Amino acid sequence: MFRKILIANRGEIACRVIKTARRMGVKTVAVYSEADADALHVALADEAVAIGPAPPAESYLVIERIVDVARATQAQAVHPGFGFLAENAAFVEALEAAGIVFIGPGAAAIAAMGDKLESKRIAKEAGVRTIPGHDGILADATEAVTAARAIGYPVMLKASAGGGGKGMRIARDDAEAREGFASAASEARASFGDDRVLAEKFIEQPRHIEIQVLADGHGNAIHLGERECSIQRRHQKVVEEAPSPFLDAGTRAAMGAQAVALAKAVGYRSAGTVEFIVNAKKEFYFLEMNTRLQVEHPVTELVTGVDLVEQMLRVAAGEELAIRQRDVRLDGWAIEGRVYAEDPARGFLPSIGRLTRYRPPAEDEGVRVDTGVYEGAEVSMFYDPMIAKLCTHGETRAAAIERMQGALDAFEIDGPAHNLSFLAAVMRNPRFVAGRLSTNFIAEEYGDVFHGAPVEGEPRDTLIATAALVHLGEEARANEISGRVPHHRWQADERWVVSLGDVTHKVSVAQVNGGIDVKYGRRRVALRGQWTPGSRLFRGAVGDREVAVKVAREGAGWRLVHAGCEVVAVLRRGRAAELAALMPAKAAVDRSRFLLSPMPGRVISIAVEPGQDVKAGEALAVVDAMKMENVLRAERDGRIARVVAATGDSLSADQVILEFE
Repeated sequence: MFRKILIANRGEIACRVIKTARRMGVKTVAVYSEADADALHVALADEAVAIGPAPPAESYLVIERIVDVARATQAQAVHPGFGFLAENAAFVEALEAAGIVFIGPGAAAIAAMGDKLESKRIAKEAGVRTIPGHDGILADATEAVTAARAIGYPVMLKASAGGGGKGMRIARDDAEAREGFASAASEARASFGDDRVLAEKFIEQPRHIEIQVLADGHGNAIHLGERECSIQRRHQKVVEEAPSPFLDAGTRAAMGAQAVALAKAVGYRSAGTVEFIVNAKKEFYFLEMNTRLQVEHPVTELVTGVDLVEQMLRVAAGEELAIRQRDVRLDGWAIEGRVYAEDPARGFLPSIGRLTRYRPPAEDEGVRVDTGVYEGAEVSMFYDPMIAKLCTHGETRAAAIERMQGALDAFEIDGPAHNLSFLAAVMRNPRFVAGRLSTNFIAEEYGDVFHGAPVEGEPRDTLIATAALVHLGEEARANEISGRVPHHRWQADERWVVSLGDVTHKVSVAQVNGGIDVKYGRRRVALRGQWTPGSRLFRGAVGDREVAVKVAREGAGWRLVHAGCEVVAVLRRGRAAELAALMPAKAAVDRSRFLLSPMPGRVISIAVEPGQDVKAGEALAVVDAMKMENVLRAERDGRIARVVAATGDSLSADQVILEFE
């Protein structure tokens, strides 16, 4: 086994690799950019070396610099994590030339599977079913239209290199094919340094299911079952699980056999993933092979008990797989939710800033948190917006979902916007609970924005009761410190009006041993638990069900977060509630004359100039944020009065880009 390895990555995956390496007695070397000088992976590694400025193209993507550091620190091998240089054949060759082992597949396998046309050809020859599409690289937007017409709309335009949702666009007509080609090529060039684009048929209502494979350098290859990755947004996975609620044993075996056949055909070694698109008839088609560790690998580890990073290190060290296909057993169910720094209310656009509060749920046998941040760390605009991966495991899918619901409710993050409430809403969505998934799930269930789950049923009961408990606890404390009459026991008023946002409820509250009983309408809620004034998290029980509610003072009330619902709750006595209802609402500031940057980022291009007339839907500017290009469009017809921003400018959220007349 290696004595020392270098990890050519950052964030949670670098921390993840360090964890296994430490358990195996292998020392680690971290590399970091100027933006990551205080990052968690730097603190965890045995050694850490600076490699350049914040932009990845000047640090994490500079092959020569990584190789030099590996030499200087006498690292025997390099683990690439995922992203950056993980699927770069030239990187593998440079390491090999320096006498350093690459912890992953060989350069030939990476090159073959990294080229979507070549991988499709090899897959066909190996007997793997493939998606119909255009043979060859698209030369320009005109050829993209021609190819799309021949295939039949809708089509998927996607980068030949790379993955992770970068450089992918769906086109449903000629106009979208032209624009999609340009966007996909530009995004692919920025992310992978390769702007080649291809076209293939887009499968309607598809499920994205992938097979985890393991292979060694001795001709052995196995699969570790599947992962369901259908909950996606903009081709970026959000929720993954293992196994899939859709596959039967026969389909699983057939997909696994084809994945292993492809791995053997390309001479693969190490951990890898073969991705498939599966339709409603359980017909599956090869999508691509990711020649690296996947973001969602923890769910496979939880249901199989196999440490994939350990296996990668052992295979790279020349060991033979100790696991055979007959040894693989799927134990229970695992779910992963990707916790992103993004603003669901702004179309899930990336967010940045300091994590002024970061309190993940406690890890135990059923909860796992993979992260690369800590309280006080900075979420930078230069890298992927992932904060953490929250994983839960249970004997059944229902148990794993329930555990995930509780873990999300207990996860505390302040600073940048985040998607915890959105993930919590997904976990309670009846369609998700039933396992009726497709890659269109988020678009169909939530659209382009998310303003919180409906406040109804059990969440409403819990929020109303928690608001009462918290408010009365604060009032009791105020009474205690304001000089009460000696020997007088303070009693809470029984009747209140609780406002949850714009909706009010008349409630009666009775203090009982260990909590309160709340009645409103025909509902009775027995809330048990204690809340200490100043605490940001309430843990208790409603009946026999454990609950967690995040609590923060906001104005005259409390901002409460539970089960995907975010509300400001205010308790008032009857007359005060009547008067509050008469208060006029504050008029919103009119900002319709301006195009504002919806997130921090960098201006890639400005498509208009002063005096130009534009139509609704027309592209105005392109802003790059966290490795994704975002096209900003006109919401109405109008004329450009002035352009404030210029190509290359760095923007903050809500910064003016241009003004309309």
